[in-house]
Amino acid sequence: MTTVPAARGPDRRLAVPELLDALLADGLISGAQRKEITIKVDVTRDKRHPLDILAGADWPDPRKAGGKLTMDVLTQWLAARHNMGWMRIDPLSIDVAKVTSVMPYAYAARVRVLPVKVTPTEITVATAEPLEREWENELARIIPQAIKRVVANPGDIERYLVEFYALARSVKASNEERRMLPAGSQNLEQLMELGRKGKLTADDQHVVAIVDWLLSYAFDSRASDIHLEPRRDSSHVRFRIDGVLHEVYQMPTPVMIAVTSRFKILSRMDVAEKRKPQDGRIKTRSPNGKEVELRASSLPTAFGEKLVMRIFDPEVLVRDFSALGFSDADADHWNDMIRAPHGIILVTGPTGSGKTTTLYTSLKQLATSEVNVCTIEDPIELVEPSFNQMQVQAGIDLTFASGVRALLRQDPDIIMIGEIRDLETAEIAIQAALTGHLVLSTLHTNDAPSAITRLLDLGVPPYLIKATLLGVVAQRLVRRLCPHCKLPSVPDPEAWSELVGSDKRVPIPAEVRQPVGCLECRETGHLGRLGLYEIMPLSTGVKRLIDRQTDIADLRRQALREGMVPLRVAGAMKIAAGQTDIEEVLGATPVVTLD
Repeated sequence: MTTVPAARGPDRRLAVPELLDALLADGLISGAQRKEITIKVDVTRDKRHPLDILAGADWPDPRKAGGKLTMDVLTQWLAARHNMGWMRIDPLSIDVAKVTSVMPYAYAARVRVLPVKVTPTEITVATAEPLEREWENELARIIPQAIKRVVANPGDIERYLVEFYALARSVKASNEERRMLPAGSQNLEQLMELGRKGKLTADDQHVVAIVDWLLSYAFDSRASDIHLEPRRDSSHVRFRIDGVLHEVYQMPTPVMIAVTSRFKILSRMDVAEKRKPQDGRIKTRSPNGKEVELRASSLPTAFGEKLVMRIFDPEVLVRDFSALGFSDADADHWNDMIRAPHGIILVTGPTGSGKTTTLYTSLKQLATSEVNVCTIEDPIELVEPSFNQMQVQAGIDLTFASGVRALLRQDPDIIMIGEIRDLETAEIAIQAALTGHLVLSTLHTNDAPSAITRLLDLGVPPYLIKATLLGVVAQRLVRRLCPHCKLPSVPDPEAWSELVGSDKRVPIPAEVRQPVGCLECRETGHLGRLGLYEIMPLSTGVKRLIDRQTDIADLRRQALREGMVPLRVAGAMKIAAGQTDIEEVLGATPVVTLD
């Protein structure tokens, strides 16, 4: 590739003809392609950035089979040609408050640059115009740090230039309105300020803008949870993405209080009540028009109300079982259980292991016009029109048990109970199963065999477990390897031995895939999550072992003899298929002992 020195003469912007000449000289396009686009595009009237015009041509990349000359490829090529760095702008890695303090918005918008990183010695500025340098000289006169220029997508620069400065402006304006106010009576460590007056409101335009930005940003980032965490001076916003929390933004605590109040209004919570936890829900639309539900939960803490919002994507209900992570054999076993006319099916695992997603996906498939599906939940996770959903209300003595009793008078075919927590709920679930209903519910146990001993510990008689329980599924979620950057590696025999133990069903593979990190996965090496499943149907052999003195090790041995795949072995299968890595599975699954 030909490189050119940075321009030192008069500044000028890129033009389509010179970029076409450069691409032709570097062998990335042909003369025919050059001629074709000059016929299609009137470069004198098209106001788009030249890179946008060229990326829109959708040309193949001759250097890579199946590759395209996308915007990322073209900006990387342009950066290398001008001896500059390249960057894909990732909002999660940018300190918005810092970068927007480098230069005013009006100036940044005029010269079309965006500060993206600030350190004590250097400021990194993204540009899509490598031949423009005058702004660099002007900026150097007023800042002490060195300036590093990088090439970035012009569309990203334009978008985040508006978003970052709008957010910073809203936070600053909101803070100025509130900086004379005390942090609020709910802050146990507030500093008492005398003689300060004013009234806190959550309805001003600045707070609305901040809330709108946070929601849009969370949807774009594939976040599953939004955490608003107040502190004494500076409060934190964090997103959970693929099971890992990322800090997104810091804002003054008075602004955080107003943002929290705005979310409480949207969630239909009591804004004035700050002393006790509350629950609520929001229904909105993502930037691409999809309906999205959020379940909000507030909690009083030492520095104010902490708010967590769980984001539910309705599209999970239309996924098939393979998309959730079920193998073909797992899906067959699971379908056999959920298609039974009556009985109890239990899904076990810790909080956040995907139990609700599995149940909702299954119920969605079962909820045809010929059946009546009823649920009782605490709280309702996702409102689904094809179910009849009821929420536990402890204040009026509407518990899981009393709720199921009411549901049984509603002519149900299938009942989903959010969780079996006590003997009363277990007994009413068994009664429902005995009277011809299919019951799905959850338990908190480490693995599938432990669900049997958990029911026995609650006081359920062994003969009722044998008569009603169809099977148990234990599950975990692990992060999926990023398909864009995962690389082959040789597996560690010791780690593999720790993973599968004496189970010989998955021999150590010749190679596995390991996480690397790229722009697509935000340098984490993982993109999305998938489920691991341990399915234990209640066979005749397993039933024979259920009594008051049931030994869980005996249950597990019998289930393994009958083909049950433990969670770790299920994980090993996913590793051998190149879907996840050993560290993920070891960290998410329990050690199985047969002693």
